[in-house]
Amino acid sequence: MSGDERDLAGRVLELVRRVAGSAAQAEVLVTRSDLALTRFANSFIHQNVAETGITVQLRLHVDGRTAAGGGSRVDPDGLTALVERTRAAARLAPPDPAWPGLTAPAPTPTGRPVDEATAFASPDERAARVRAFVDAVEGLEAAGYCRTSYRSGAFANSAGHSAVGRAAEATMDGIARAGGADGVARHSADRLADLDGAALGARAAAKARAATDPVELPPGRYEVVLEPAAVADLLQNLAWYGFNGKRYAERQSFAEPGAAQFDPAVTLVDDPLHASTLPFDLEGTARRALPLVEAGTTGAVAHDRRSGAEVGAGSTGHGMPGGSTFGPIPRNVRLLPADRAADAAGGGAAGAVGAGVTGAVGDPDTAALVAGVRRGLLVSDFWYTRVLDPKQLVVTGLTRNGVWLVEDGVPTRAVRDFRFTESYPRALGPGRVLGLGRSPVRQPDRSDGSWWEAPAVRLSSWNFTGGASG
Repeated sequence: MSGDERDLAGRVLELVRRVAGSAAQAEVLVTRSDLALTRFANSFIHQNVAETGITVQLRLHVDGRTAAGGGSRVDPDGLTALVERTRAAARLAPPDPAWPGLTAPAPTPTGRPVDEATAFASPDERAARVRAFVDAVEGLEAAGYCRTSYRSGAFANSAGHSAVGRAAEATMDGIARAGGADGVARHSADRLADLDGAALGARAAAKARAATDPVELPPGRYEVVLEPAAVADLLQNLAWYGFNGKRYAERQSFAEPGAAQFDPAVTLVDDPLHASTLPFDLEGTARRALPLVEAGTTGAVAHDRRSGAEVGAGSTGHGMPGGSTFGPIPRNVRLLPADRAADAAGGGAAGAVGAGVTGAVGDPDTAALVAGVRRGLLVSDFWYTRVLDPKQLVVTGLTRNGVWLVEDGVPTRAVRDFRFTESYPRALGPGRVLGLGRSPVRQPDRSDGSWWEAPAVRLSSWNFTGGASG
């Protein structure tokens, strides 16, 4: 498919030369997206939808002014209108002395191979995962979705740089409900074949049954074991507010490159090529692994061309739509597990999801962390998290989908949901991380290639401020 997108990008550049002249600097990204979703509720599939769309994004710098435009019409009239209105917007834009210039011609990695069976999966293939999930919950109410997505893209600019790429992803996210209590299981993978609906359903059901009849505990600081779904929220907020080059340049980020801000157990890397992702960004810069934290020491923040130029650095391959407003954001962050050798060999991520289901503790990885807790909480998931203090990254939010009191290494009672207020960097700070699991699980985000991958984490302290309704 990339050949069609490459041809469209070339046609837009030719139109720019005609409309704005040969001195205009232009970059074009053409992306085709195929998204299919099978949704279920009350243990029945109630919706199957699929859409295919092509978007053209153009950024134009001419006469010292910059403007961007986009559209989905790829006929000659539509492309001409896009170029003309972007040129008109550039005339009205203020001067742009900080324009960083275009990406120079350079090789671009090919990215991971695309699984064609996932890219063009049928509704029946997604429905089979849903049936397996529903069968595995054994009579409980089940709801969720199975999603497959495929993207192909081509980039070209007037400096002569071009790049193409393809990506596919499969995701399943489901809950089981027992007596008003929910259990959740999520997994995202490059291949639909790696999603085990039965294993996910069994885990969700076991956790739902273990979460019934919760007791209320007083607010306060508790030792916690956070499952991968909850850890994913930490990674997402750290990425958006901390490792964001624009916020760093504006001194609105906690990040201090070179400082030991995290526990030595923490190594974070933005690793887009670890999964099937387009291998270049909005500006055509090749995407690559970016170490954000190495053994507790902050190493880098993400940059696009503009934010990198502002601090005297280059782009790290994080140009993205809207980046000029909210900044370049790492969107494929991995918290490396305790056993990095096993991680590098690809072990654990798929198999750990359904292994050893025993109720509140859904897998051996989490069980090993829970076993060391004298008195604390096991937390499945966070939601409705909001940032109170961006600089210190103080976040408030709620637990959901299961919380349990752990005593002497054993979950003893389900607990009502809490509200919490916590500084995410401080919670992961020196001396705070008591253990990491060995088996990371990739957690889904939007269908644009964003994901977060982490094992379960044991932390010495988490600040719970009240009940979920408080």
